[in-house]
Amino acid sequence: MVTLILIGLLGGLITAVSPCILPVLPVVFLAGGTGRGEDAGKPARSPGGTEVGGGGGAAGDGGRAADERGSGGTADGAVATAPPAAPARVPRNRRPYAVVAGLVVSFAFFTLLGVTIISALGLPQDILRYVGLALLVLIGLGLIFPPVERLLEKPFARLPQRQVNKEGGAFALGLGLGLLYVPCAGPVLAAITIAGARGEISSDIVVLTLSFAVGTAVPLLVFALAGRRVAERVAAFRRRARGLRIAAGCLMIVLAVGLALDVTAAIQRSLPDYTSGVQKKIEDSDAARQQLSGLYDNSNKELSRCEDGADELRSCGKAPALEGIDSWFNTPGDRPVDLKSLRGKVTLVDFWTYSCINCQRAVPHLRDWERAYRDAGLRIIGVHSPEFAFEKKRSNVVAGAEKLGVDWPVALDNDLTTWDNYRNRFWPAKYLIDAEGTVRYFKFGEGEYDKTEKMIRELLRQADPTVTLPEPTGRAMDDLAADRTPETYLSNLRIRGYVGTPLVDDRPTAYRFPKGSLPLNKLSLDGTWTAGYEQFTAGKDAKLAFTYRAKNANLVLAGTGKVTVLVNGEATKTISVTGSPTLYRLTDDKDARTARLELRVDEGLQAYVFTFG
Repeated sequence: MVTLILIGLLGGLITAVSPCILPVLPVVFLAGGTGRGEDAGKPARSPGGTEVGGGGGAAGDGGRAADERGSGGTADGAVATAPPAAPARVPRNRRPYAVVAGLVVSFAFFTLLGVTIISALGLPQDILRYVGLALLVLIGLGLIFPPVERLLEKPFARLPQRQVNKEGGAFALGLGLGLLYVPCAGPVLAAITIAGARGEISSDIVVLTLSFAVGTAVPLLVFALAGRRVAERVAAFRRRARGLRIAAGCLMIVLAVGLALDVTAAIQRSLPDYTSGVQKKIEDSDAARQQLSGLYDNSNKELSRCEDGADELRSCGKAPALEGIDSWFNTPGDRPVDLKSLRGKVTLVDFWTYSCINCQRAVPHLRDWERAYRDAGLRIIGVHSPEFAFEKKRSNVVAGAEKLGVDWPVALDNDLTTWDNYRNRFWPAKYLIDAEGTVRYFKFGEGEYDKTEKMIRELLRQADPTVTLPEPTGRAMDDLAADRTPETYLSNLRIRGYVGTPLVDDRPTAYRFPKGSLPLNKLSLDGTWTAGYEQFTAGKDAKLAFTYRAKNANLVLAGTGKVTVLVNGEATKTISVTGSPTLYRLTDDKDARTARLELRVDEGLQAYVFTFG
């Protein structure tokens, strides 16, 4: 449970600084410092009516100058000495906390229960989005016109604390922002939204949601508090409090219009996804995957044999069916597409959702591939698996696809059945299926488009060796084309280039080298080994062979024992291994060369990963 909470907190922190939430930050910043007209820039009064601070200047909106005192100041002309005024406590501006609290409450509540409530009441799927837009406009009008703000605060009038009553509008603003808050979705948010969409709300999901919401709140609260501090400390802000409130109100109305017309998405697409790397390391780490795995369907487990973004094609099992589809578009007569009908073609299945900025940034690459390789046998199918309720509405998806230039077949996976079939956990996610109907590669999230295109080209050549392909649409090929063997993990799920006796997971098994020579960049086992997810553990008479090309070969080893190194059949060194995982140099040459490396490994030693230089 503690690990789940930490994953949720870190996921929320990353989400709250991602480019997807940039449009709400100016509103949060200004909302934290724009108090009511009678509070903004006005010194407090003592119980006797004397102003405290502010130099005795004007009181602000609707205020008046302080009473003059001195000779002739009383009715009978006598000089009266007023008793010293007791210092009055200036009411603390709690608007930052109210805005962020409202956002977190509405986002968490409606992410988990929104779909269930909407379905039970028979309301339109995008009703929550419209409510959020309406609230944002009303709050903006309230900042411009005080009577509207007082109307919005009426529901909070029965609360006993006067100051809490004043923050009712700020809390309502947070509620509206929470309904419009569409952050970049990683595995944590995917787990929450999918569980909420299905009504499968367990204690783990509630804990994950609350910790994610708290993590999200921290950076937003920092922005809101910064807005409050600027408003309190900068004299220009205090003097122009009324003007700033009007400006903030106008900004909120502009934001609502921008969200309604999808203008903000164009801005977000132009920004780099600067949090994707750290998000993947945390939310898709081994620990996170283990914690979140219970939140997903366990079918088609063969897909877990493949690694996200592997450097070579693999066999990941038969492509799962496209099932539970609500409807299709961009097909003749909106008829469904059966994967079996595409045998002989290379198929790219793209999981996406039209409001996801990460997905929007990936669309141009898909569009380039569809145009370049369609005649060579590539087919693209978009599986639209909604993150939020309004993304279930067909007209919204069709309009979003048209704006983005998505003209390939799209399946509306509103019940997330196909999402489950593919054991997916990311928006976007791309699965490449060969001409025989086998999944050979998949890529989660953005990036590595050149690698994905390379895999497409390889599959097209495998399907038709005589095919003529155009020049690649993307950048130059990655380091796979370099004159060096790539990094290779000794992991039953991540290993590449293995040949020989089929691997057996997590059980001591006797292996044999294949007959004949070992091709370049291929490895094999002999003797007894236990193939685990993180490392291979040597048993009796354990040997490993690897044909590589590089200046040097290195291997991370752990345990206590010795490793004898043979290069092209000749023993070159013996390495003493002791302790925790450490990188050991196996060969070292002045120039790159191709050689057969053979290791004879003592029983009990653990081997993790080969690297080459």
